[in-house]
Amino acid sequence: MINQELLDLLRCPVCVREKTGELEFFQETWLICKDCDRKYPVWEEIPIMLIDEGDKWQATRKEDLPIPPPRPA
Repeated sequence: MINQELLDLLRCPVCVREKTGELEFFQETWLICKDCDRKYPVWEEIPIMLIDEGDKWQATRKEDLPIPPPRPA
């Protein structure tokens, strides 16, 4: 489980410049931006806040996200 203090500090790296970039913690495995809907995976309790990772899942509905998130090969 990710520390709540860390979750409160994290923001979407794309949206934080123009908007709040607030994130929703979904199924303890994804962080979803409330502004742009980019989805960032959480691997072994480590949020992967890379824009490329968020872009990969942007069009995927949160209900369709794989649990746990796939890891690169």
